[in-house]
Amino acid sequence: MTRGGATPWILGGAIALLAAARSSLLLITVEGVSMEPSYADGDLLLMVRRPLARPRRGQAIVLREPPGAGRAAPRAAGGPYAVKRLAATSGQPSPAGTAGLPHRTPVPAGHVAVLGDNPARSTDSREWGPLRNDQVVGVILGRVRRSEAAEG
Repeated sequence: MTRGGATPWILGGAIALLAAARSSLLLITVEGVSMEPSYADGDLLLMVRRPLARPRRGQAIVLREPPGAGRAAPRAAGGPYAVKRLAATSGQPSPAGTAGLPHRTPVPAGHVAVLGDNPARSTDSREWGPLRNDQVVGVILGRVRRSEAAEG
């Protein structure tokens, strides 16, 4: 194959890769203090969407806010999303204070329990109870940019 003939294939592959990354990766701006000290208000985070992401206990995740959560839940900018820490998955012991479950009762099948890193300022499973797995949107890969307020 000639060099000129390979160029369209390389270009096509690069475009397909960029399209896949665009549909799988999302930038999230943190709104609120529920994840301090890990993430501060205004931090820019990189998230990989499910099903590519397989959330594990201890990871920071993005989830759709439960119905009726309103602005009480610290959000990710651009939608009714919340950034929280995955505290337990189906069958794992529920964290202390999970609404609707006695301490250490296994999280029901098809559900997760989430907590904010700043318990005094977080709305999470202690108020919401266990959340459905389909409310988990993705997993945080890391911080892209620290907020100016957190740097100062």
